[in-house]
Amino acid sequence: MCGRTACSLAADNLRRACAYRDRRGQRRQPDWVRQERYQPSYNKGPQSSGPVLLSRRHLQQDADSSERVLMDMRWGLVPSWFKQDNPSKLQFNTSNCRSDTMLSKSSYKGALLKGKRCVVLADGFYEWQQQSGGKQPYFIYFPQSKDAMDKETEGDEEWKGWRLLTMAGIFDCWKPPGEEEMLYTYTIITVDASKDVSFIHHRQVRAILDGDEAIRKWLDFAEVPTQEAVKLIQPTENIVFHPVSTFVNNIRNNTPECVAPIELGAKKEVKATPDNKVMLGWLKSSQEGSPQKKENDLPKWTSQFIHSPSPKKTSADVLQQWLGKQGQPAAKKHKA
Repeated sequence: MCGRTACSLAADNLRRACAYRDRRGQRRQPDWVRQERYQPSYNKGPQSSGPVLLSRRHLQQDADSSERVLMDMRWGLVPSWFKQDNPSKLQFNTSNCRSDTMLSKSSYKGALLKGKRCVVLADGFYEWQQQSGGKQPYFIYFPQSKDAMDKETEGDEEWKGWRLLTMAGIFDCWKPPGEEEMLYTYTIITVDASKDVSFIHHRQVRAILDGDEAIRKWLDFAEVPTQEAVKLIQPTENIVFHPVSTFVNNIRNNTPECVAPIELGAKKEVKATPDNKVMLGWLKSSQEGSPQKKENDLPKWTSQFIHSPSPKKTSADVLQQWLGKQGQPAAKKHKA
């Protein structure tokens, strides 16, 4: 399967979720650029567009490089030196960029050395586990607080909802022959899978920037040189995951069902537990401004989380433990 992500927040909430502190310590929200082009989606694939963060100085030479803007860009990097008249004529896939070759391949090296670093935003991303009967998709994302997407916080200035996954990317600008408008495109950097997700995909997964300091260093190309920034590209274990339906396999399917947790090996619905309220609450609250706007359009399902594994347990151990608990009368509250 090709790479897929989900980013279902409405444009205003996405901006609030990306709040940061600038060089002077002032709390800010990034300004939108081309906001009208952004479309929330539960099933984004290469060649579609998606939201990224980048330094304002890329668009305004006298701007403070620590200031950030939000921009909707096409997924699949088109190098600035590309001579054809249509991106579809590019002879190689640039949706993902391996970290071990990003400074050697001409498609990425030039842009990276010029500081064209960006952060790709998503609720999470999908990976497919090869099985004898086919491929099982999983949704991978940051651990979430219990009050994520509480409707009462939507009017607050400080975002208290779903924590967005922040992935390291490289972008470039390409001008189609005979046209005035630049095409902005990006690629997502991939790294070796950490031990906690290696059972899903043993080779490469998205490079995740965990925390605002990592994001700051990656974006601030004027203060942080390339050789220092690339040290941030490392596997992370601060992620959680759950299996989802093969419904997501069809790129045309774009509803909350794409990210809904399922019970493996069972056709019946999973009984609700206290811990599933985070995902369910997030899906319900994210309807405003998203592809599915009506709450009664939500699929009739309940969910169950696979929690972040402890350092002493492998992902396979945690998965097996989780599967063994299905059907028990009640789920105890898990400790982080």
